[in-house]
Amino acid sequence: MTVRLIRGEVERAAAAIRAGGAVAMPTETVYGLAADATNPDAINRVFALKDRPTDHPLIVHLADPEDLDRWAPAASDLARRLAQLVWPGPLTLIVPRSDRFPASVAGGRDSVGLRVPAHPMAREMIRLAGVPVAAPSANRFGRVSPTTAQHVLDDLGEFLDDERDVVLDGGPCPVGVESTIVDTTVEPLQILRVGGVSSAEISALLGTELADAHGPARASGMLPSHYAPACQVRLVDSHDDALALKAGTPGARTLDLTHDVARYARELYGELRRADADGVTTLIAVLPEAVGLGHAIRDRLTKAAAPRPA
Repeated sequence: MTVRLIRGEVERAAAAIRAGGAVAMPTETVYGLAADATNPDAINRVFALKDRPTDHPLIVHLADPEDLDRWAPAASDLARRLAQLVWPGPLTLIVPRSDRFPASVAGGRDSVGLRVPAHPMAREMIRLAGVPVAAPSANRFGRVSPTTAQHVLDDLGEFLDDERDVVLDGGPCPVGVESTIVDTTVEPLQILRVGGVSSAEISALLGTELADAHGPARASGMLPSHYAPACQVRLVDSHDDALALKAGTPGARTLDLTHDVARYARELYGELRRADADGVTTLIAVLPEAVGLGHAIRDRLTKAAAPRPA
């Protein structure tokens, strides 16, 4: 049977969360595969559905910024300040994990990533469910993130259970790339993943510089290869370079939306998926300038083009 795709029926989605099921929920960034973040069995099933290594932490989504104190009482003053300034929005804060969350949701770590999504359907679902939800991107691990409900069905439809799971269709994601992740448990704060909020914006809000990520991988998107389509991705710096490379590469297609960086972010994952659907063997992508959202697009394209693990 085909898993249920529902439009606007947020209470049904919340009921599925309360019953231990999984819900593909829309956010402003990408669709997340949501489950009760306090239920170890539900968390384990998310890992299984995604075929995701269990030491790779999940991001937990809260309904409101005020929930930070309840679920992360040991969060620092800087974390609270960022939450007040940016949430709801595409920013994940790494904070000390309270014992209200099982260790499995954080890949066994003592810290956990929290955020409040800006999508109204996601926030309403979490409120109605009555619990935070662990919600990594709703795709098989390492593959291209979904930005529409159909993308979710394409990736996970055969694995979801029609009796307990649903796909909540909230339309295309307006940002299109994942949240920025900031580790607030270290000094200075570290950017673990660039995303919908730039490091320059965060630095300006706090009045302090942030450090680049260093140390072991401890958050989503820190692996060298990720967000990868089946086709080969090759990167160039200009449209002319893309055309020159395409001329000598059979089965190639170019991708250049550098004239509109917001659109590039919004449509990037759809373009990667479309290349596979159309049988493209090589996608030649022009890198945007490393400013604002350009940082996130460059990061995703670089990981998509990286050598794939065996």
